[in-house]
Amino acid sequence: MKMASIKCISAAFVFLTLLGSCDVLHHYKRPADLQTEHLFRGHNDHDSSGIAEMPWRELFTDSRLRQLIDEGLQRNYDLKIAVARMESAAASVQQSTLALLPSLSANAQMTHSKPSTAQVRANGVNVSSIPSYNVYALTGTSSWELDIWGKLRSARRANLSAYLKSDAYRRAVQTQLIATIANDYFQLLAYDEQIRIVEASVQNRSKEVDVVRDLKEAAIVTGADVVNSEANVYAASLQLPDLKRSRRELENALSILLALPPDSIARGSFVEQAITADLRTGVPAKLLANRPDVQEAEYAFRNAFDLVNVARAYFYPALTISGTAGFATANTLQHFFDGTFYGSIIGGLTQPIFNQGQNKARLRIARATQQEAYYNFQLSLLTAGKEVSDALYAYDMAKEKQAQRGGQLAALDKASDFTKELLKYTSNTNYTDVLTAEQNLLTAKLSAVNDKLQELQSAVNLYKALGGGWRQ
Repeated sequence: MKMASIKCISAAFVFLTLLGSCDVLHHYKRPADLQTEHLFRGHNDHDSSGIAEMPWRELFTDSRLRQLIDEGLQRNYDLKIAVARMESAAASVQQSTLALLPSLSANAQMTHSKPSTAQVRANGVNVSSIPSYNVYALTGTSSWELDIWGKLRSARRANLSAYLKSDAYRRAVQTQLIATIANDYFQLLAYDEQIRIVEASVQNRSKEVDVVRDLKEAAIVTGADVVNSEANVYAASLQLPDLKRSRRELENALSILLALPPDSIARGSFVEQAITADLRTGVPAKLLANRPDVQEAEYAFRNAFDLVNVARAYFYPALTISGTAGFATANTLQHFFDGTFYGSIIGGLTQPIFNQGQNKARLRIARATQQEAYYNFQLSLLTAGKEVSDALYAYDMAKEKQAQRGGQLAALDKASDFTKELLKYTSNTNYTDVLTAEQNLLTAKLSAVNDKLQELQSAVNLYKALGGGWRQ
C-alpha cells in the first residue's frame, strides 16, 4: 500500500509538471515581419526559378575554369576550416542528445583499514593486537535529470541549429570560393588581353618612329616630332610593368585559393569567354532558400531562440533521480556475489530561490542575443537584395557600354589613320594630333576589355548574390 501511494504521488507530480511545461517551452516560428518582397530592384521575371538553381558547371563553359574550381573545392583551406567547424558542431549535437539519457558509471574499489590503539580503547575494547581488514566493492552509480521543462530538449535544438548554421556557413564559403575563382580567372584573362593590346601598340609606335624620321628628312615634320614619337613609345611601354605586376599578384592570389604555392595559372583566351546562361533572378523570397548566408543568419536566430528557452527553464525546479548499487565484501573475494548486494535510490527536487541573480542575467543575455540575431537575420536579407540589385545593374550597364564602345573604337581608329595621313600631306596637322589620337585609341581599347570584364564578373556576382554554386 505504501509503495502504491508513492507511485501515485510520483505520477501526479510528473503529470502536473508536464502540464506546466506547456507555458515554459516555446516553439520556433519564422518571424512574420520578415522583408521578403521587393528586396531588389530591376528583377527581370517573377518566375520561381533562377540561375541560382543552375549548377556552376553549366554556367561556366571554359574547361580550364571548371578545373580550377574543382581544385579549389577539393583543396581550399577556408572550405576545410568550414568542414572542421561542422564536425565540432555535430559533436555538440550528439552530446546534447545523449544528455537526455541517464548517466552511468562503474567503480571498483579496495579499502584497507586499521584503527588506532586510541580508537579501540575509546570503544571500551582491550586487545593485545589491533586487527586490520580489507573491504572490496564493485559499485555502479546512475543519475538522470528528467527534462520536465524542456531545458535539455531546447539545448539540443539550439545545438542542432548551430550545426545547421555551420553547414550553411560551409555552403556560403563554397559559393564565395566559386565566385572568387571565376572573377579572378576572368580578371587574369583581361590582364593578358590588355598586355597584348599594349605590346601591339608599342610595336606599332616603334615602327612609326622610323616613319617620322623619314618625314623629317623630307622636311615635313621637325626634330621635336621625332622626339615626341620616341616618347610615345615609352608612354605605351610604361603601362606594361603595372599590368604585369597586377597579373603576377593575381596569379599568386589564385594559387593560394587552390592551396598551392604561388605559380602560373593555366588559362584560355579572353576573347573566347562568354556567359550565355539566361540570367533570370527568380522571386525575391527565394533568397531565403537559396542564399546560404541568409540561411546561416536564420539558424543563428533559431539557436538564440532556443537558448532563451533554456534560460527560462532555469527558473523552474529540476527533478533528478540518482541511484547507487553494487557488491561489497570484507577481507575476502571468495563468494563475492553471494549476499553482498546493496543499493539505494534518491529522488531530488531542486527549486532555485536565490543564486545571486544568475538566472535573471542569463535570461536577459539570451533575449538580447536573440534580438541581435533577429536584426542580423533582417540585415542579411536586405544585404542580399542590395547585392542582387547591384549585380543586375552592373551587368546592364556593361552591356550598354559595350554597345557604345564599338562605335567609339571605330571612330577613334579612323581618326588615328586620318591624322597620320594628313601629317604626310599638310602642315596644318602636327604630330601632337597623332599622339592624341593614338593615346585615345589605346585607352578605348583597354576600356573595352574592362567593359567585357565587367559583364562577365557581374554575371558571376549575380550568380553568387542569388545563392548559386553550392548545389552539386
